[in-house]
Formats: sequence, structure tokens, C-alpha cells
Amino acid sequence: MIENIQESRFENGLVVLTDRMAHVRSVTLGFFFRTGSRNEPDELNGITHFIEHTVFKGTRRRSALDLAIEQDRLGGSLEAFTTHEETGFAIKVIDEQLPAAFDLLADILFEPAFDERELESEQRVIIEEMKMTDDQPEEALGEIFSAAFFPGHPLGLPITGTAETVRQFDHSFTSRYHADNFTVGNLVIVAAGNVEHSQILGLVEGALSSGSGGLRSTTPSAEAASNPPILEGSLGQRKMCAPRPAAPIVIRQNKNLEQAHLIIATPYPAAPDAARYAADLLTNIVGGGMSSRLWQKIREERGLAYSVGASNAMYMDVGVFSVYAGTSPEQAADVVELAVEELRSVVKDGVTAEELDLAKQLSRASILMNLEDSASRAAALAQSEMVHGRQITVEETLAKIDAVTLDDVNSLAAERFKQEDVAFAAIGDLKRLNVDRETFRLT
Repeated sequence: MIENIQESRFENGLVVLTDRMAHVRSVTLGFFFRTGSRNEPDELNGITHFIEHTVFKGTRRRSALDLAIEQDRLGGSLEAFTTHEETGFAIKVIDEQLPAAFDLLADILFEPAFDERELESEQRVIIEEMKMTDDQPEEALGEIFSAAFFPGHPLGLPITGTAETVRQFDHSFTSRYHADNFTVGNLVIVAAGNVEHSQILGLVEGALSSGSGGLRSTTPSAEAASNPPILEGSLGQRKMCAPRPAAPIVIRQNKNLEQAHLIIATPYPAAPDAARYAADLLTNIVGGGMSSRLWQKIREERGLAYSVGASNAMYMDVGVFSVYAGTSPEQAADVVELAVEELRSVVKDGVTAEELDLAKQLSRASILMNLEDSASRAAALAQSEMVHGRQITVEETLAKIDAVTLDDVNSLAAERFKQEDVAFAAIGDLKRLNVDRETFRLT
């Protein structure tokens, strides 16, 4: 046991984690599956996200309306998401409603009906979602960048899939993929709030031992086995292959946009990497807040952008550091120059002790404030288990952050910010923007 955290591990691969918060009256319950869009065969791109949507369209016991009414009756906030590496479902309710919330989530996730008419309706909804992304240049640029940065790899494909792939997701495809991948062996169940570990265990064991509505084992359903889709064999998880990030320079012209949107990126440490603490601090120093270098230099001193900053994404086997800015087309070249200048300064001169200390204080405050929210603590339970296979205490995290030195941060910048690795993507009316590999020389 770590602090108020308890865990139980089952032979079938299921992991159950709880974090007791005796001073609150709420509980956040989450079901997190170790499967995401990068696990899909290319020809089924988007099916995980499609399943995330369509499990809410009715089960063998409840219609879509019944599910909506039950959620409202619980007074809970039910959220679902799909990433490249996981799919999550979480509901926050008052503590006395936990058994009902568990029954609702288990029914949604393990007994979906996948009615053909509902699937066809949701196909149209998701295709409209894709069109909405196309109309949002910042989102569209993200997809353009990912495809170029991870060429030929699932991380470069859109999580939502394409209109062509989504249109083929009928009952047969969807039920088969769901049966093969959304299994107990891929599942982490978490609960944070006013909850006893024994209470969750009782609910889990009851569901595992029950018939209809229980948590399914790793064996595909009889219906899926007797109704194979067009593809032969199992539709289980695609084996993860390590990506090889590219260093593209991509400029997508769009004269109809008022702003130009820019991304400058480099490879970065992966989620399990010991350097992740230094990486997060370096990101914050460069562009993580209002005192960061990019914000001060580009927005405050020059007034060239309303939105500018840096962020990082960390997958299991690769990370991405990226600078983003939105500015007018005629100022795009200046923004690129200033951003590269700041990265070059970090590589050449390093960060200061004052910058590092401020970044540590910001991280510490964020971590400690998140302890007050059961949803944040539930998410942290799941992430720690999925990435590290164990729970990392707040004390350990704070100690690791505090232990990061100037040399750690500066060595990381020198290692990761290399001219040959810098990628650039932009969208807008950019006929006058001229950039090449020399533009991004950082050393």
C-alpha cells in the first residue's frame, strides 16, 4: 500500500487500483483499456475511437436513451476519450451511487449492442467531427504535422480514422474488434474518492463471476466468433513498433485563413524515460507559462502572437517537443526566427538557475493542487500503472523534480535540439514564407 492507494492484480491481467480520500463525498470511477489507435491495423484506422462512441448507443439491457437517463439519475459526469495508446471511460458520482455507476460502466463497455442503424448514424456523426477538424486550422495542422513527423507509422494516422475507414465499421467489424481488444486482460479499473478498496473488489468480483452484464474474459464472444468480418483471423492488437521520427518541412497553403499556424518540433524523451522530469521542466522554461521565454519574447515584448507556447507529448517509445504559434502571415517569418533564436539560446547558453527554480515551483503547485480532485487522482492511478507498471508516490515525483539539475536540463537541450532533427509544419497564406533546413540551425 502507498499512502491511501491499494491494488489488486488478477491472473487474467485485470488490475484494480483505489485511492481513498475520506474527506470528500464523491468517487471517480474509471475503466482504462491498454489499447489505442496505434494498435489498429491500418485498414481499420479509427475503429477504437468509433467503439468509444458507439458503446453509448445501447446495450443488451439498456437503450441509448436508458443510458442517458441513468447517467442523469446518477448526477454523474461521464467522460470518454481515445488516444494513440489508451481508451478511457470515467464517471464522477457521489459515493453512495458507486455501485450503480459501476453497473452502468460495466454494461456499456462489456455488453454493447452495436445496433446496425445506430452504427450508421454514428458513422455520420464522426465524419462530421472530421469536417469540424478540417475547419479548425490548429487541429488540421496537428494532423498534417503528425503524418509528416511519423511517416508510415500509426502515430501519424488520425485517431478518428478517415471517412473511408469509418464507413466500413458495421456490426461485424465493430463487435469483432471490440471482443478481441476491449477485454479484462487489457483493463485497469481505478477509483479515487470516498471509497474502500474492498468495496470495489466486491463489485469487480461480482461482475467477473456473473453471466449477462459481467466483465468478459479474454475469449471473444460466441457471436463475434460465428460472424467473422471480411478480414480473416483475429482483430487483436497490432504489435507496437517503434516509430522513427522524420524532420519534415511542410507548408500547406491556405489563402482563406486570417492567421498562419506554425509548429516547430523535435524528438523528445518517451513516457517511461528517466529524463521525463527534466524534459517537462525544460518545456515549461521554453514555453510553458506566461513567464516562459517564448511567451515573453514573442507575445509580451513584440506583440506578434496571441497564442504561443511549447508542449510535449510522451508515448511509450518516443516523445515530441513542439513549439506552437498563431500569427498573421506577414509576421510568420519573424515568429519562426524568434522561436528558433530562443531554442538556439537554450542550446548555446543553457537555462538559468532562476528559470529552473521557477519551473520546479510551477510543477510542484500543479501536482499538489491536483491532489484535491478525485478525477485527477483517478487518472494518475491509471497512467502510472499503464506507463510504469507501479504506483509512483507524490513524494517520489516531487523528489525527482527537485533533483533535476541545471546540467540535466542543459544536457537534454543539447541532445534533443539538433538542426537535423527539427521538424516544421505550417498552414496559412504563406506564399512569402521561405524556410529551409538552414533556418533551423540550432548549434
